[in-house]
Amino acid sequence: MRIPHSRSRTAHRARPEDERPPVRRQILYGLQHILSMYGGVIAVPLIIGGATGLPPERIALLVTAALFVSGAATILQTVGVPFFGSQLPLVQGISFASVATMTAIAARGGGLSAVFGSIIVASLIGLVLSPFFSQLIRFFPPVVTGSIITVIGVSLLPVSFRWAMGGTATAPDYGSVSNIALAGATFLIVLLVSRLLQGLLSRLSILLGIVAGTLVAFALGKTDFSGVGHGPVVALPQVLPFGAPAFSVSAIVSMTVVILVTMIETTADIVALGEIVETEVSPRRVGDGLRADMLSSAVAPLFGSFPCTAFAQNVGLVALTRVKSRYVVATGGLILVVLGLLPVLGRVAAAIPQPVLGGAGIVLFGVVAASGIRTLAKVDYDNNLNLVIVASALGFGIIPIAVPGFWSHFPGWFATIMDSGISSASVVAVVLNVAFNETRALRKSGPSTVAAAPSPGTVARADSPDGTTETG
Repeated sequence: MRIPHSRSRTAHRARPEDERPPVRRQILYGLQHILSMYGGVIAVPLIIGGATGLPPERIALLVTAALFVSGAATILQTVGVPFFGSQLPLVQGISFASVATMTAIAARGGGLSAVFGSIIVASLIGLVLSPFFSQLIRFFPPVVTGSIITVIGVSLLPVSFRWAMGGTATAPDYGSVSNIALAGATFLIVLLVSRLLQGLLSRLSILLGIVAGTLVAFALGKTDFSGVGHGPVVALPQVLPFGAPAFSVSAIVSMTVVILVTMIETTADIVALGEIVETEVSPRRVGDGLRADMLSSAVAPLFGSFPCTAFAQNVGLVALTRVKSRYVVATGGLILVVLGLLPVLGRVAAAIPQPVLGGAGIVLFGVVAASGIRTLAKVDYDNNLNLVIVASALGFGIIPIAVPGFWSHFPGWFATIMDSGISSASVVAVVLNVAFNETRALRKSGPSTVAAAPSPGTVARADSPDGTTETG
């Protein structure tokens, strides 16, 4: 039966993500989102700019473009227009998955022009494939999403550890006691704010922790704001600041593989966020989210930036704060756009010490993993192979974290997929779920010997002739 229009609109308003907090809270919560992912956004242009030998003023253009494009992409993803945007509190940023491929394309002699050309074509290919990817939603039950969310959190934790050590491995104080102590102080502040304060202030624990940690760093002489006044205050985004894009078949093929990987990760993030927000995520919604992702990535090179993707760390922030409003994240996107237009504000945020971000990141990324574990607790493990699916997905997802370069001797396209813990866990979890839970020939009535093993909380009763167990 068709739902009347008025009731349909009421149901739409009832979605948790459609809540509209007061403007003041939207700004504060949105700023918290941006501070938690700012370092990740500027890291890619800094790496690529350095690898291609750009002078500092040209690298600054890459950074400004990354902020502007990430903000515009976030607004498109959260607010949405017909066929584009998941309308979920999903932050878009510049993808780390593309760094190695972009560096290789530039090193082969094509420079940034070839990089930008490959991104445009590969993203348009991804745009065409988006409807197919949106049909994958049925293959993401809790056993799959829980495994993926857990791996997302575990794969992000090393980032926070490196930040806690100082961020730059070549720096003289990398890993120093003072850096790690500063990260520890920030971590402690976040915990104290979360526990001792209530309401709005408790939900701003990450932001307050970063601000307080930065003040501690300033008092200790471990941060420097003297460079904030250098450079232009306002800078409008430039179109094609690095010249016209160039198109190379080999570069396009390589970048297409990367785009497919980011589509897998974005699909996983959308489904995971749906679990956290406790809202329905339909195939159509996934498709709209992927189309927004691909459109943003295709347009990004026109402003001198790189592929966009969902930022998993901000999924963790939603889980931590329980602020589910997409308008909060849209406000964060607007802040990013402003940062892209006002480089002076971007330089202020860039002065936040990496150890401070690391201390906050331990809580932030750990919550992502904990959310995945909570989802896995809902899974039925009786009389099936779900335990094997979880074990295999976690194992493959941790390989790139524990042993970087494990897949380096495999074909490039294969290594690109498997070198991402998130995408490798996604592939393994989805394939095994289809094989063991969807394919009739492999769906058995009993578990394997491994999956049938008693849990640590049970012990066999020695006096029971039938071998029953009781809780230990």
